[in-house]
Amino acid sequence: MKFSEIVNLFGDIATDNSLTISQNQDPEITGIAAIDEATSGNISYVEGAKFASFIAKSNASALILPPDKTLQAQAQERGIAWIATSEPRLLFAKAIALFYQPYHPTPEIHPTAVIHPTAKIGNDVYIGPHAVIQPGVEIGNNVVIHPNVVIYPDVKIGDRTTLHANCTIHERSQIGADCVIHSGAVIGAEGFGFVPTRTGWYKMQQSGYTVLEDGVEIGCNTAVDRPAVGETRIGRDTKIDNLVQIGHGCTIGAGCAIAGQAGMAGGVKLGNRVILAGQTGVANQAKIGDGAIASAQTGIHNDVAPGEIVSGSPAIPHKLYLKIYAIYSRLPEMYQTFRQLQRQSKGVGNKE
Repeated sequence: MKFSEIVNLFGDIATDNSLTISQNQDPEITGIAAIDEATSGNISYVEGAKFASFIAKSNASALILPPDKTLQAQAQERGIAWIATSEPRLLFAKAIALFYQPYHPTPEIHPTAVIHPTAKIGNDVYIGPHAVIQPGVEIGNNVVIHPNVVIYPDVKIGDRTTLHANCTIHERSQIGADCVIHSGAVIGAEGFGFVPTRTGWYKMQQSGYTVLEDGVEIGCNTAVDRPAVGETRIGRDTKIDNLVQIGHGCTIGAGCAIAGQAGMAGGVKLGNRVILAGQTGVANQAKIGDGAIASAQTGIHNDVAPGEIVSGSPAIPHKLYLKIYAIYSRLPEMYQTFRQLQRQSKGVGNKE
């Protein structure tokens, strides 16, 4: 496929960008690659000036660049075709989609699948080997259920949702359209609810629901628990990474991104477009406002205001955290200075 043809396929995102073909050539593009691994025939991308050194060494035939004239000039000098855009990573994602599509099986029901006669199965559904679908389940159209998936009673699954191998959907969970549940994930299992008594722990039954709205993606081995009463809800278009724990009764807004090994205790509320970086922990009942961001390994014990960026444990404003961290790295030097001042002070006192 010619580079100019690829650019035309990018659609509206490329309408306000300029396309330059170096040396009057329109290279043939056969694949995509990272900038430091690209070879002839590959298209790659550069997000900003800090990656400028890669252009000088790259063997890519075409690059997606930001609107940076210096980077564009570098590509031009090396005879690399380029297109400039304010969103180079997004354009590269669109390029990947031109060369790779994930595996999507042909609709069928494998003979080893176990499907209760009361289950309702939509049109053009794939159900793989040894999948188990229990009573009262409702499955929409064009759903893909890979091998060994277990769906408990009374679950509802929307159109075009994909359940990857070995994930488990517990009773009465509701999963919207266009969701993706990756392997090993568990949706709607019992929340961690126990009441302490004089004789030990009394188990509180978890009678609530788990709801995933449309377009939610859940990573491998992530758990989203159901509550004792009420619901655990994941908002539309929220993306959750691998190995994340969502406690019972949590409410997560729309368009959030939660990275690997993050964990939320029960009753946490996230607004819309919240970002939690890896290994962030959120304490019971904490509220995080719209657009807030927590950096990696942040421990959130109290509410976070909308739009705030926090770091550290316990969490504090990110700018303050950076100042404290700068001081922290100088503590040995500061301690030595303090000891010297102490000795000098004692020496003065002794002379008096």
